[in-house]
Amino acid sequence: MLFHVRMDVKIPRDLPADEVAEILAREKAYSQELQRAGKWRHIWRLAGEYANFSIFDVRDNTELHEILMGLPLFKFMDVQVTPLLRHPSAIRDDDS
Repeated sequence: MLFHVRMDVKIPRDLPADEVAEILAREKAYSQELQRAGKWRHIWRLAGEYANFSIFDVRDNTELHEILMGLPLFKFMDVQVTPLLRHPSAIRDDDS
């Protein structure tokens, strides 16, 4: 299943810089691992915001939930999830 996920990050300003750096390093490693595995198919930054639009290709809602809950930044995020279905007018075979 494909999911469109918007993630808005709100790290508290009083969080120590070394803790932020450690969380960000874990977040990057985890997200890149998911990208290499084909689970996190696309990620785009939103200009002027600490946010992204992402496309996940996962087995089901449960797998997506587990992946998102595993994000080191998850506790600092507002997340919006939209399931995606192939449009009947789509011409590409690799977008399902």
